Amino acid sequence: MEAWYHNENPYPFVPQDVLDRADSVRASLPNKYCDPQMAADLFEETFDEFMLCDEQGINVVAIEHHAGINSLFGANPLVLGILARQIRKVRILSMGTLISLRPDPVRIAEEYATADVISRGRLDIGFVKSGASEMASNNANPVTNIERYWEAIDLVTKALTFQEGPFSWEGKHYTHRHVNVWPRPWQQPHPPLWAATGDPETAGEVGRRGMVNVLVLRGEEGTKRAWAAYRQARVEAGLPKVMTDHFAYAALVYVGETHDKGVEIGSKLLWFLNTSLKMAPQYAQFLPGATPPHFAPQVYRTASKPNDQAEASTGCSSTQSAKTDKPVAPAILNVGGLTNMDTAQAMERGILFAGSPDTVYRQIMDFYGKVAGFGHLVMIGRSGFMTHAEAEKGIKLFAKEVLPRLKELTPVAVG
Repeated sequence: MEAWYHNENPYPFVPQDVLDRADSVRASLPNKYCDPQMAADLFEETFDEFMLCDEQGINVVAIEHHAGINSLFGANPLVLGILARQIRKVRILSMGTLISLRPDPVRIAEEYATADVISRGRLDIGFVKSGASEMASNNANPVTNIERYWEAIDLVTKALTFQEGPFSWEGKHYTHRHVNVWPRPWQQPHPPLWAATGDPETAGEVGRRGMVNVLVLRGEEGTKRAWAAYRQARVEAGLPKVMTDHFAYAALVYVGETHDKGVEIGSKLLWFLNTSLKMAPQYAQFLPGATPPHFAPQVYRTASKPNDQAEASTGCSSTQSAKTDKPVAPAILNVGGLTNMDTAQAMERGILFAGSPDTVYRQIMDFYGKVAGFGHLVMIGRSGFMTHAEAEKGIKLFAKEVLPRLKELTPVAVG
């Protein structure tokens, strides 16, 4: 199993009374509450943590979010360029470019090809479907979001692989008369492709394409359903089984010297759930086109029911049981189930792995067995008011005491 360190570089220093009054900490919170000096310190600390991961053999993740306290990494290409030059040993996952929001997929292909060459072939490419607050921040039309997402991925993939250019692209949403990406990527035919999604409709398409499917904080039931859809789609398409390295799970992870200390400090990661996910109704509701058409009617029927929050934490709507084979709700509905979660609930649901090296390893392996295996653990290792020193200590303990045991898990076929 491979491990990846994920720090979204959030900005937790907005006064609590401001956060309490705000209807959203994403998209609409004024940037007057961001102190540039504090932001600079956070950038420095986060990059230092990435460099430590490079020393310790833990891969790193560069993400993209916009206009909120949940992340200062709005300029993903800049972050990716820094990591491509500074990180020397481990792999770098860009998870993910909000590809359906960017107007020019060919420019994205150029950015990725350049980063892959600078890193000498250590780049993984991750694509993320945009959330409602991201669409608002980027002036994007949600109606065609899903269509743009897949067409942009197709265009980026062809731009990275086609070596007899230039070629032209005449698509439904993108038109390019002249595509000829220089430099071409180091890895051939292109770097590994990932997609972050939790709904079965999209997971099935990810499976048909053979991409790595990464699920973020989905818990046991949501994870099993999404990956079952991935595997079933391949069966229906007559495609061969894939290995466990086609599946990645992202969780809050902290390793302490003792179980109690690990849980105490790891609980600080719940800021990610209980503060950074706060969104106003206009962002938290499903927008037209933001959900696969196959699933959207069910979401609209069930999104306002009182027990949505409890049900969303399992990835199921009020009309479906966790024991059925019906679709799991997309990530935006899952937000409701993740907020206001305490430490015990997060650990029970496989959202938080925290404790001593031995207990964290057992928690990961227990979850691994329940969901039929995965090949990548994306560890959200710092958030909220966890200090830089605490984060680095957790990284070192994970690398020394947990990672060697996870590395013994080699990819196996899953069907």
